[in-house]
Amino acid sequence: QVQLVESGGGLVQAGGSLRLSCAASGRTFSRNAMGWFRQAPGKEREFVAAIIWSGTTTDYADSVKGRFTISRDNAKNTVYLQMNSLKPEDTAVYYCAASNSRYYSTPMCSSPTYYNYWGQGTQVTVSS
Repeated sequence: QVQLVESGGGLVQAGGSLRLSCAASGRTFSRNAMGWFRQAPGKEREFVAAIIWSGTTTDYADSVKGRFTISRDNAKNTVYLQMNSLKPEDTAVYYCAASNSRYYSTPMCSSPTYYNYWGQGTQVTVSS
């Protein structure tokens, strides 16, 4: 049974930092893309960042470019999201996702339909 488990969320003041982790179990995703999405109350789930299996290519939503960094450790079957200079508008539940696809492109990785597995989410709250 495949599981993605996020951790690292919490409450932080504006300008602060958090590091989210997503540990996968049940199978390896070392040859597959992984991503992060978020959903704020009353809003649709939106793309945050994605990373190709090798880690050599990453993509970000315009709203987080320059502030967030996605990375992965295939030996640990884990993907990370380093979030710096956090803003109140970053407040949301953050979800980790993993794809079965061996193909990767910027348009594809930003769509929720590209991903086959999802974590349960971790709350990030940024106070002003």
